[in-house]
Amino acid sequence: VQLQASGGGLVQPGGSLRLSCAASRSILGIFRMGWYRQAPGKQRELVATITSGGSTNYADSLKGRFTVSRDIAKNTVYLTMNSLKPEDTAVYYCNAIKGGVEYWGQGTLVTVSS
Repeated sequence: VQLQASGGGLVQPGGSLRLSCAASRSILGIFRMGWYRQAPGKQRELVATITSGGSTNYADSLKGRFTVSRDIAKNTVYLTMNSLKPEDTAVYYCNAIKGGVEYWGQGTLVTVSS
């Protein structure tokens, strides 16, 4: 499975951004897809995931601000981020699990700054 993440950029505090992760195959055949992030000097952490059945899971600290969704026809998973804070600055990585194998996209940088 190849994953292509896009949509990162510079946004002001309080702003919104939507990331996209396009998969090279039908996402219905992928057990779980999601987003992780890694801030400078920190470990990679879970942001949100969505299963092939549509169940979602979020990092507790991000619930209410971030939303993971998908467009099955486009083989794409999205991460909509609202009320962004400087501490959300990180490289965001798309992730997929299929057949017990984990796949990663190349990451997209999100910078929240005034």
